[in-house]
Amino acid sequence: QVHLVESGGGLVQAGGSLRLSCAASGRAFSSSIIGWFRQAPGKEREFVARISWSGGTIYAASVQGRFTISRDNAKRTVDLLMNSLKPEDTAVYYCAARNPTANEYDYWGQGTQVTVSS
Repeated sequence: QVHLVESGGGLVQAGGSLRLSCAASGRAFSSSIIGWFRQAPGKEREFVARISWSGGTIYAASVQGRFTISRDNAKRTVDLLMNSLKPEDTAVYYCAARNPTANEYDYWGQGTQVTVSS
């Protein structure tokens, strides 16, 4: 089992940066794939990025080149560095964990709000 807590959200102007952090507890963290998702008002939740236990990454096309996901297995954290933020990045951001052999993310954090002003 994995327990996740996000932090680092806030209000930033367009073009600015924010770093989100996901702190995890639970023995399964080191082997888990950790993903970041976001949900804007009135929209469905969408995938942002994910990182495997070995550091392999995948990004959504909308954030490729602007966002960087990283993890520190010793500290049990996964960060999402967001640069060149746009108003359309405004959303509640969630981190989630899944077993590498599973299709679904089983564990979710409570979310952190990111607001980008124009």
